[in-house]
Amino acid sequence: MFHIVLVEPEIPQNTGNIARTCAVTGAKLHLVRPLGFSVDDKQLKRAGLDYWNELDVVYHDSFAEVEAAYPEARFFLLSTHATKNYSDAAYQDGDFLVFGKETAGLGQALLTRRREDAVRIPMREGLRSLNLSNSVALVLYEALRQTGFPEMF
Repeated sequence: MFHIVLVEPEIPQNTGNIARTCAVTGAKLHLVRPLGFSVDDKQLKRAGLDYWNELDVVYHDSFAEVEAAYPEARFFLLSTHATKNYSDAAYQDGDFLVFGKETAGLGQALLTRRREDAVRIPMREGLRSLNLSNSVALVLYEALRQTGFPEMF
């Protein structure tokens, strides 16, 4: 199982779409507070549709809490500032794919501390980034492809 970590997500529809992606792939969703919305938000639930009850979700108060809870885990931090492409990483079952908030990403301090764990999605120069839910789906499905789409038909 892969782990999707959203650090301080701000837009409920994005998180709802990501929750749906996690439910259909069996990925565990980790939400790091503060969240920019209530988990009872109807837009969040609408985007997740009837998949919300199929979701394995864990809440954390900080990314440091995630790291402490999973000290042996491998983390891949997605950032437009990384130099390695996400498709060049060799993913393994149990890896954590970490995404930052829509307006600011993961922050320089974390990216500096975990520079070797950072990967990027290639994009044309001068454009800011892909939508967060699209980015999660893209990277998660590459990780699943590399591991043979376990338990998926």
